Parts: sequence; C-alpha cells; structure tokens
Amino acid sequence: MALLIILISCLVIILATSQPCQTPDDFVAASSPGHIMIGGLFAIHEKMLSPEEYPRRPEIQRCAGFEISSFLQTLAMIHSIEMINNSTLLSGVKLGYEIYDTCTEVTVAMAAALRFLAKFNCSREIVELKCDYSSYTPRVKAVIGAGYSEISMAVSRILNLQLMPQVSYESTAEILSDKIRFPSFLRTVPSDFYQTKAMVHLIQKAGWNWIGIITTDDDYGRFALNAFAIQTAANNVCIAFKEVLPAFLSDNTIEVRINQTLEKIIAEAHLLNVLKNVTFTDRGNSFHFDAHGDMNTGYDVVLWKEINGHMNIIKMAQYDLKNDVFIITDQETKNEFRDLKQIQSKCSKECSPGQMKKTTKSQHTCCYECVSCPENHYSNQTDTDRCLLCNNETHWAPVRSTKCLEKEVEYLNWNDPLAFLLLALSLLGIMFVLVIGIIFTRNLNTPVVKSSGGLVFCYVILLCHFLNFASTGLFVGEPQDVTCKTRQTLFGVSFTLCVSCILTKSLKILLAFSFDPKLQNFLKCFYKPIPIIFTCTGIQVVICTLWLIFAAPAMEENISLPRVIILQCEEGSILAFGTMLGYIAILAFICFIFAFKGRKLPENYNEAKFITFGMLIYFIAWITFIPIYATTAGKYLPAVEIIVILISNYGILCCTFFPKCYVILRKKETNTKSAFLKTIYSYSSRSAGSLGMGHVSLDSTVSNMTVTNSSFDGKSAAWQRSKELQAFKHVCKENAASVSTTWPRKRLASI
Repeated sequence: MALLIILISCLVIILATSQPCQTPDDFVAASSPGHIMIGGLFAIHEKMLSPEEYPRRPEIQRCAGFEISSFLQTLAMIHSIEMINNSTLLSGVKLGYEIYDTCTEVTVAMAAALRFLAKFNCSREIVELKCDYSSYTPRVKAVIGAGYSEISMAVSRILNLQLMPQVSYESTAEILSDKIRFPSFLRTVPSDFYQTKAMVHLIQKAGWNWIGIITTDDDYGRFALNAFAIQTAANNVCIAFKEVLPAFLSDNTIEVRINQTLEKIIAEAHLLNVLKNVTFTDRGNSFHFDAHGDMNTGYDVVLWKEINGHMNIIKMAQYDLKNDVFIITDQETKNEFRDLKQIQSKCSKECSPGQMKKTTKSQHTCCYECVSCPENHYSNQTDTDRCLLCNNETHWAPVRSTKCLEKEVEYLNWNDPLAFLLLALSLLGIMFVLVIGIIFTRNLNTPVVKSSGGLVFCYVILLCHFLNFASTGLFVGEPQDVTCKTRQTLFGVSFTLCVSCILTKSLKILLAFSFDPKLQNFLKCFYKPIPIIFTCTGIQVVICTLWLIFAAPAMEENISLPRVIILQCEEGSILAFGTMLGYIAILAFICFIFAFKGRKLPENYNEAKFITFGMLIYFIAWITFIPIYATTAGKYLPAVEIIVILISNYGILCCTFFPKCYVILRKKETNTKSAFLKTIYSYSSRSAGSLGMGHVSLDSTVSNMTVTNSSFDGKSAAWQRSKELQAFKHVCKENAASVSTTWPRKRLASI
C-alpha cells in the first residue's frame, strides 16, 4: 500500500510539473491540510525550460530534468510529518504541509514564498502590506528549504518580513550566517566557512600548495570560491586556476540521509525562538543551533578510489568543526591519509632551513626560488618567506645558517703571542732600568753620575721609565673600568715627569756652556729645577684629573664587528686624550730645542746630542701612532699604543743612560775627575779663544797633571788631584783676568 502511494505521488508530481500551471494549486507539488502548515521547497526538477518566444510572458515556465535525490527528500519530509501526526508528540494538533518544486530556479521559489506569506484561511490568496506583522497569521508557520544557497537567500529575504522560520537542509553559503541580513534563517548543515577551512586543512595535511578550483556560477559557488581563496592565501596555498561552470552542471551525486532529514523536519515544527534553543541527540551525538543559526554538525572526508575498475567512495575521516581536527577511526584510514602526502602538488620545491623563498616573475606566491639566508640572518623552518635577523649585539650567523651563533668575546689576552712578546719587551726594559740603577749606585761618586744630576735625579728618571714599562701591563688582559682609568693616567704622568727632568737637564747643559751673555742671563732666571719639574708635571696631573672627573675612560663592548665582541677601553674624551699626549709633545719639543742648541759639547759631556736623538725617536713614534691608532680596530688596538710606548721609552732610556753606562763600564779611564776636567777645560779654552782669549794655554799644566796622576797612588793620588784642581782654578782665574768683564764668574761653579 505504501509503495502504491509513493508511485501515485511520483506520477502526480511529474504530471503536475511537466505542464504550465493554470491555477495556484497547480503550482503545488504535494500538500496535505492540517492545523499547522509547514512549507517545503525542493528542487525536484533541475532546470526550467527556456521560453519559445521573446519577449516572454510573465508566467512560470515548464520544468525538466527529474532529480531523484530531491524527490526522495520530499518523500522524507512527507513521511516525517505523517509519523508525527500518528504519534503522541503533538496531541490534538495535526501538521499539514505544502511542498513546492523550485525547479532549481529563484523565480519559481519566489512565487512559492509569496504563497507562504498569504493570509491564513482567507478566501483570496493575498499578502497584506503592513508595518507590523506581529498579529498577522500567514498561510504556513515554517518553511523547509531550499537546497541551493542562491534560492535560500532570495526566499529568506521575503520571509524576513514576517520572521517566518526557514530551515535549510543543504544551503551552506557563509553569508547566510549573517543574522542581520537573514535573521530567521536556520540550517542543519555547517557553513561553507568550515567546509573551506576543512579543505584547506586537508590540503596542508597532504603538503600541497598548488591547486585548482572548479565552482558553479551562482551565489553559492561564488561565495564559496571567495571564502576558499581567502583561506588558501592565509595558509600559503596558491590557486593555479579557477574554473566556473554553469549552475545546472553541479554535482548531484551527494548522498542523502533520510534519517537526518527526519531530524530536521521534527525540529522545524516549533517556532523560531524555540528552534534556536532546541537540542536533540541522534546516535549518541548532540545537535543544536549556534548564534548564527548553523548546526554543530561536521563533515565526512571521503576518498574516491578505483578498485578493480569500479569507483568506490571510502570514508576516511570526520572533520570536527569545533576543534578543527580530522577524527580518524582506524589504521587503514591513517594509511590513506599518509599516502596523500606522496602525491606531489607543488609549484616549487620546498626551501630547506637556512634558505628563504624569493618570488619569481610569476603572479603566484607558491612559485619561487630558494636563496640562502645572508650573513647575520637565519631560518630554522622549511619554506620560510624571509630570514630572521640575529641580534647583532650578541649573535651572528654565517650564510645559509639555521641558527644564530653567539659572538666570541675577544680582547688582548695574556696568552696572545703578540701580547706575550710585548710584555717580554716591557720586562726587559724593567731589567735594564734596574741594572742601570745598580750601576749608577755603585759608581755614585764618579763624574759621569754627578754630571747626570746626581743619584736622586737619576733615580727619578729611572723610576719614570720603570712606571712607563709597567703601565704596558695594564693594556693587556680583560679591560676593567679601573685599568682603563689607570693605564693612561699612569703613563701620562710618569712620562711627563721623565720629560720634565730631561728638560731641566737640557737647561742645565745649555746654561753651563753658553757664552752668550743675554742667553745666559735668561737661562739663569729661568733655571729652577724643582719648580720646573713640579710645574710641568702638575699641569699634566690637572689634565688627567679633569679627564677622570668629567669623561673618565671606561670599559665598553664594541659590537660593530660582525662575528666578535671586542672588550676595549673607551677613552671617554678624545679631546682629553689628545690634550694629554699633546702636552707631552710640547714638553718634548721644548726639550728637543734646548738639547739641539747644546749639541756641540765636549766629547765626554755630549749628553745633549743623545737627548736630541731620544726626542726624535719619541716624535717619530707618536706621529706614526696617530694614523695607525685612528684606523685600527679590534683586539690589537691596545697593542698599537703599547708598541709606541715601548719605542719612545726605549729610545729615551737608551739615549740617556746607555752612553753613560758604556763610559762607566768600558772607558773607566775617562771617568775620572782629571780627565773630565781636561775635556771641559779644552772645550772652554776653544770657546774662549773664539772670543779673543785663545792666547792662554794649559798644555803644560795638563801635561804635569797627567804625569803626576800616573806616578802616584793611594793618598798621594788624592793629594795630587787636589793640587790639580787648584792649578786648574788658578789658570781659569788668570784667563778670567785677561778677558773682558762680561765673562760670567759663576760658570766655573756650575761646571
């Protein structure tokens, strides 16, 4: 009996839709009276025939192309309503239905929607125009359908006038979730947002990024295409091509579940506000509508697989909308998912870590070249769009690096071969200073030591040399704020003290052997050794003190080099550093001038010539230092200053003390008072002769001194030296009486 009813219904529907309708009732596909009427919209035919004449008449045309799946959905709705009426679910209330064939055409569906809005139990089927439809009773209470999103959007805009609930079973367009434009629309399938999201997720899981899209030329297809394109772009998937097909060629092989449709129809028996809060279960799963009117169902991921020449559809997984994951039930489907990754669908090979993508001339971002990350950049993932920059202050990276490497901290280490060599030279210089001090101490009363200013004066100069050599040790090792401040100050003050002492010695020599009265008077007024030394050194102390107070040197990390961090002393103020060195240079220059003027002294008293050489070495060393120091960078910058300090210190030490030590150790016969006086007197005689005093000769006296000195020893030798000195003074007095009164009397005392 049921089979006969179905066959009769099919015949009625086919006959009714194959010809143009004459009355509104002819437009109805199936109907049944009831207390509450439910409308239905199903695409039983897939298209509407084109009119034979143009312009076409304003009438609904015939439909063609019977759709068995939509017809089964119609029967499922009828069957569900009959089951409700035959149950106690709605006691005393009978549900009726009025189902229309949309012919997959918006125009036909709009005509059906107008009839749904017609006034209930009215002799004439009219739709009243009102400002408020709160008390208005339409022909039907709710509408099931339509299947296509394009039709559902058009129908929903009309049903919004009366906020008539509309529940779709297949419309998945994302725009239908907009409750401002479609406030009364609900659906039992997920939005295309989740469908496209699941598709992109599946593409990513398979490792693809080069795909094509085929869609239908309707609202549903266009909205789905836009949503899918946005999500693919956000996940670095490129669309190789887009193909838009006519809507009536869309795939109609979707499997329909009658039991699921039954659940939908039962839910639609309630009003809109009840529908939004309804929850029901089926096979242990709970279903409800969310705030957008979408049901919390998921998707089945199916695989079309050819087996023995037959195409089989295999369910691989279920997509969970809420957690955005694929639920895989057995190992076989896991293997199928794994096999998807073996299918290559990429425009370019993936870039390995240490590389980045460089887009080619193609418009697609998935077509690219792989280029190595430049220096100080890295990438630790595949297919990165750009390389990440290392922290240049603490890290670096070579070309094509997968990670950043820590910069090595460098400074002039004690174990460095150059530092070891320089320190060895400094220790050698300190040993020279100690040996010279011992030699001078043991020969304290010799003329050479006395002519050098005495033991205290020599000790002061040797102490300065010792401090200069010792200060080089502060340039080696890890810099600290204390060592940075100490090393320049120690060198500056000690070297200034050394040059000040040599300056006073140059003045003393020039004063002793100057025969120009004007110059001698000037030098006598200016020559005050202790005030000169204290004043010259004190000025340098003031310069260094101001430097330490206002811009003290400090340790800093030089991060300008690409692979290392240089620990170095930042001088604080280049002006202060230059002032300190410049002041020493001024003193050295003055000393050089005085020593140069006294270069023609007696052979054994020619210390001014060696002072001149020492100052020249100093100038050459520090003039060379300036450009080298300004252009050198790295851990060997302190070594440059150490070398200059050693050169200048060795130059002055050797020129000042080595000739004296040579006389003391190798020419002892010239390191006697008599030999010394003989040399001085010979020089004085030549100088006096040039002024008109050359008639005095001391040859006999000197001859007698020499003979006597060689014939006596012990006590008689001391007595003889006393006699020689008296004779020398006597001769000098005689010479003094014969010259003009301009001869300075105190010259002999200074000698």
